[in-house]
Amino acid sequence: MKYIVVGSSHFGYEAVETILEAEPEAEIHLFEREDKASFMSCGAQSYLMNIAKSPDELHYANEESYKKQGINIHLNSEVVGVNADKNTVIVKTDNGEREEKYDRLLLSPGGYAPKLNIPGNDLEHVYTFRGRNDAEMVKARMEDAKKVVVIGGGYIGVEVAEAYRENGQDVTLIDAVDRFLPSYLDEEFYPSLSKEAEEKGLKVQTNELVQEIKGENGEIQAVVTDQAEYEADTVIMAVGVKPDTSWLANSLELDEAGFVVVNDYLETSAKNVYAGGDATLIPFKATGKKQNIALATNARKQGVTAAKNAMGEKVEMPVVNGTSGLAFFDLKFATTGLNNANLKNYDGNIKTFYTEERVRPSFMRDGDIKVEMKLFYDSETEVILGAQFLSTGDITQAANTLSLAISNEMTLSDLGEADFFFQPGFSRPWNFLNVLALKAQGKTFGSTEMLF
Repeated sequence: MKYIVVGSSHFGYEAVETILEAEPEAEIHLFEREDKASFMSCGAQSYLMNIAKSPDELHYANEESYKKQGINIHLNSEVVGVNADKNTVIVKTDNGEREEKYDRLLLSPGGYAPKLNIPGNDLEHVYTFRGRNDAEMVKARMEDAKKVVVIGGGYIGVEVAEAYRENGQDVTLIDAVDRFLPSYLDEEFYPSLSKEAEEKGLKVQTNELVQEIKGENGEIQAVVTDQAEYEADTVIMAVGVKPDTSWLANSLELDEAGFVVVNDYLETSAKNVYAGGDATLIPFKATGKKQNIALATNARKQGVTAAKNAMGEKVEMPVVNGTSGLAFFDLKFATTGLNNANLKNYDGNIKTFYTEERVRPSFMRDGDIKVEMKLFYDSETEVILGAQFLSTGDITQAANTLSLAISNEMTLSDLGEADFFFQPGFSRPWNFLNVLALKAQGKTFGSTEMLF
């Protein structure tokens, strides 16, 4: 059996490793359009902040490691077409194009970071931030940049803005909506985020539409919005990711947004062709519907699922909760399941509850950590559907706990009575997750609030 896997990122990596484990003698060909394989883009901020000393550290596999496993790795080889009737792909290299035959094809077209279609988007030192090449250019620019404007307040924009600010640059973050990180944290958390940005010297401009990047002699002078003008010599556009699938339009079924249509088994509209990664939609537990949830964890699960099905099993892609977390200067936050950004997709009636709690007993004066929490649950069944957490302490694992609760359709009562350990250095006799659920039910009592 000959397997062709396109894309060596999370989906492709898991696909080839899954096939190799089950069928050691299989003929596996892995095609990667870049000159290096398996770059972890979600670790790129660590390179900007000198945690990772080289981008080479952010590759979880490379040409040598794949070859040692007996995988035929093809770098600088872009798959630009699929002929499902002939079971072939068209591969483009520096030497031209050729056809390659497959028995099973596993595609991870991925996405691309678009630039805003505005005057000045082609000036020098206007960057996007996706992949190794972008990471190296944005990192190199940190030596000379003085005034930086980051357009877009999602994960990527916030990460780049923080990295440049920590490096000493004057940084302005601009977003078109009323706050940054709106897809991850609801309005209740924004005062803490905004305060943290202000204290760290990160300028934030919201509800502004960028209209132009002014330049002179090819160099950036300013970023112009519908409300103001901001001096700049460097611009990073972080305005989302779009599926890189136009080359598949005549081969596979795509939806209106360009995502590859797959069924529960990650089968595409073409026989023996499977797809996953950022160019596909993911089944979301809380709503029972598919949506765009571009996370490495999801792509990894898809890689395993697609590989198993390509080998003849019948395995459904697991439903997910979109669990993610991030540090923002001295704050840490994590989220899972429903929030205000995706609430419209839920068919039932929702209740929410927000509160702030102490993580440890008050006498732990060297670590009196508070946590902001918000819970989403069905108003009739009290089944938990989503949660968000923010703190100066690392409470991010709470989102993983709540993700498990969502997956198992636990109720407020289940969480309120859940068995968590107690040690003063780590927690309270009533864990903050117990208290969150009990408060949501209106069932708190003296011992949950007095002293501890």
